[in-house]
Amino acid sequence: MSSGHNVTLQAEKRTDLTRSALRQLRQSGRVPGVIYGSQIESQQLSVDEKELLKVARTGRTEFFQLKLEGGETLPALIKDIQKAKGQVAHVDFQHVSRNKPIRVSIPVHYHGTATGTKEGGILQTLITELEVEGLPDDLPTGIEVDVTNLGVGDKLTLAEVSMPQGITLHVPEDTLLASIVVPRGADVDEEAETEGGAEGEAAPEAASEEAAEEAGA
Repeated sequence: MSSGHNVTLQAEKRTDLTRSALRQLRQSGRVPGVIYGSQIESQQLSVDEKELLKVARTGRTEFFQLKLEGGETLPALIKDIQKAKGQVAHVDFQHVSRNKPIRVSIPVHYHGTATGTKEGGILQTLITELEVEGLPDDLPTGIEVDVTNLGVGDKLTLAEVSMPQGITLHVPEDTLLASIVVPRGADVDEEAETEGGAEGEAAPEAASEEAAEEAGA
């Protein structure tokens, strides 16, 4: 079980939904939010911004305990964080059941130094998140992808990546994750070198023709 499951975030219920109340709330360092789910009624609340950001750093797939004012504690996930002018403006929490699968987007972490980059290639990563489904306890904080063995021209698809047990993908297995491409400049240099070689081969012929003309003269 992930350590994030033992984290508790304190929340206060929110009844005043006017703009002035929201402004005062944010000025006091708190973030307005809502928690919803199939097994509970939506509730308006607020949390401390600094404490929220600490929880958010652990990853969006780790559920934690949201302790509501009055004593009720709900297992929850951060579903969405909205920002405005560099500050957190609103947060959506999703109530989760440990016995019911949920669908979330988890980050893809690329690691290793691709062999192709040592040969002049460039690593291109095309996917940064994957949509998966599983029980809250089974959800990983991210998918680890090793690109070490990728050479120039190689491509890595999702089918080649090992997935954690109990996780269902909602993305096609032929989805391209990463590839090693040759820089455009290298292509241009290669073409120029080829053209230069062709010109160099033509030069002796021209010299021979000139010599023959001189001899005939």
